[in-house]
Amino acid sequence: MSKYIPQTEQEQRETLAALGLDSVNALYETIPPRCRTGGIHGLPEPLGEHALRRLLEEIASQNVTDEPLFIGAGLYDHYVPAAVDALCALPEFVTAYTPYQPEISQGTLTAAFEFQTAVCRLTGLDVSNASMYDAATAACEAMLLSAAHTGRKTVAVAATVHPHIRETLAAYARFNGLTLLTVPRDGHGQTAPDAAPAGAACFIAQSPNFFGVIEPMRELAAAASRDGAVPVAVCDPLSLGLLESPGECGFDVAVGDCQPLGSPISFGGPHAGYFAARERFLRKLPGRLAGETEELGGGRRGFVLTLQAREQHIRREKATSNICTNAALSALRATVYLALMGPSGLAETAALCARKAAYLRGELEEQGIKPVFDGPYFREFAVGAVLPGAYPLKDPHGSLVAVTEKRTVDEIDKFVRQAARGYIA
Repeated sequence: MSKYIPQTEQEQRETLAALGLDSVNALYETIPPRCRTGGIHGLPEPLGEHALRRLLEEIASQNVTDEPLFIGAGLYDHYVPAAVDALCALPEFVTAYTPYQPEISQGTLTAAFEFQTAVCRLTGLDVSNASMYDAATAACEAMLLSAAHTGRKTVAVAATVHPHIRETLAAYARFNGLTLLTVPRDGHGQTAPDAAPAGAACFIAQSPNFFGVIEPMRELAAAASRDGAVPVAVCDPLSLGLLESPGECGFDVAVGDCQPLGSPISFGGPHAGYFAARERFLRKLPGRLAGETEELGGGRRGFVLTLQAREQHIRREKATSNICTNAALSALRATVYLALMGPSGLAETAALCARKAAYLRGELEEQGIKPVFDGPYFREFAVGAVLPGAYPLKDPHGSLVAVTEKRTVDEIDKFVRQAARGYIA
């Protein structure tokens, strides 16, 4: 079995010594007894496949799956039309994992091209790649692109950017010789345009931000550009059905997570990230870019991978990024969702979220549960109380509450009644 363990015996001994343990078995003894075999749900001895399946189904049946969700914080319970699942299962999209051979991967390449087109229309920017892993890694790639473009070693990020994104940025910055500076929020839950430090490679702002507040994006982009920094926006794509696009606001790069566009929450993933930029950054985009061409002699459209400036395709030291794949299936779901909804459907869905969030906020205020920030918001807001069924916050103390188009008035009213009975000030 040792051949399946990546650490050498010497490395294992060093690890155990650092932990103050004398054997691997002693390491497992640190796991509480109730969490070991025989402690969880009274697990029996090994079972046959059929008996094991029945046991797991019985355990899974204890999960409560029909309660309405008011937890957001980056994952949102939007309705996914049935056509998304049906169309994404078509055989022309279920091709090879990576479309190296365009002659047999036209379905995948077509989907990637249409995804890029949709992202450009949403963000108001010129070019987009064929998707990223998620918003966090896309933001990191934007940071690295900015550092390479400006030659600067300092990166500014707003404190209102999602904590998971900031944690990922910190990890990438550490191993790329960059210094990450956090720009504080003001009392309205926004970022002051004049608060960013001078001399940064980029300034990264999110709107709606982690607390659900809409940032003054035009002013933030203008302040970053005046200092020579690359303005980078992190945007929820659904919100762009109502709000000005990052390109219109003056941002050079926009990134975000496509989960609200046709993907279920699914225990946190999988997701797809998007990455869009001005045309001058075309050859510095991470990952892959699908392009449209024309068949010789026939005139039919065809699709190919036009740019692949990643380490798998060119010399490692010349690569713009070492990202090795894209989230093609999740990006396909986003593309199908956007095609089904259209601009008016996307705007209507976003407006429903905003109106229902406003209704819930007003009802909570009547119960004495006050919002933390008074800045404008989209579908999510922070309140200064810990509510059952909401996302708990430490700084500021309270909860994040999110409302999507799926929540009915009855569900919202029930949530308010429960919050009024069970909140902790």
